[in-house]
Amino acid sequence: MGTELFRGIATALITPFREGRVDTAALKRLAAYQADRGIAALVVCGTTGEAPTLGADEKLRCVSAAAEAVGGRIPIIAGTGSNDTAASAHCSAEAVREGADAVLAVAPYYNRPTEEGLIRHFLTIGEAAGKPVILYNVPSRTGCDISLRVFRTLAESGGDFSVKEASGRVELAAALTEATEGRMAVYSGCDELILPMLSVGASGAISVVSNLLPYETQLLFRLWEEGKTGECRRLQQELSPLIRALFLETNPIPVKAAMASLGFCEEELRLPLTPAGRGTREAMLRCLKPLLGEAAQEK
Repeated sequence: MGTELFRGIATALITPFREGRVDTAALKRLAAYQADRGIAALVVCGTTGEAPTLGADEKLRCVSAAAEAVGGRIPIIAGTGSNDTAASAHCSAEAVREGADAVLAVAPYYNRPTEEGLIRHFLTIGEAAGKPVILYNVPSRTGCDISLRVFRTLAESGGDFSVKEASGRVELAAALTEATEGRMAVYSGCDELILPMLSVGASGAISVVSNLLPYETQLLFRLWEEGKTGECRRLQQELSPLIRALFLETNPIPVKAAMASLGFCEEELRLPLTPAGRGTREAMLRCLKPLLGEAAQEK
């Protein structure tokens, strides 16, 4: 296996807002809570963090706040990807200066780059960052599916690359490990597939549900590492109803509603995202109550 920035579960952290602005005080509390509960790493300003509607300065403030809150206890991974290579490279360099230990770079959307364009895009970001780059493959959002040739070429480039695989194809994780000859760590980008992905060689996951249950989600990985596959399977099954509820509407709409109901933040999103509908909210809270008890009830 190639270089692993972390082993286990990283939380794709929400970005709390208050009256239209990033609530950095709440973000610091969230980041510290995650570190205190044993999560392996934090992704700031990713999809779950509403990156498309964050300004460049806001992203850097989020990275700085998270880095300050965790105090070096766990890696901070900054979401710096976009469909503009120059802008992503600049943002990556700035994020590292603000305390990021690595960057998460999504496949460029809308432009429809060639394989050569993808390779050069990611190499440029890696050179600018001077830190590990996690390639984010999520074709359902980007319309761009990173090919095995691109992964193989980047693995052979000498750069420090790993991948968040969120296409929903478990077989691709196994193919990735084979194609890159173990030089590229793979992380599941789908909460419902954490256990299946671990079974084919993934090093962990970048998770949404761990915003709510960091200890339990990290425990799932720990059980796998300890060879307690039966317990691991039962925990994955126990989390499954909540995971399904968290994706009844576009992420991060449901998870932000859940976090707000528990008092972690305001239920404030930026358009074009809107607050969760009643059906989603009720389904999600029904799933939370058995796991968190009375704390899961709306205040």
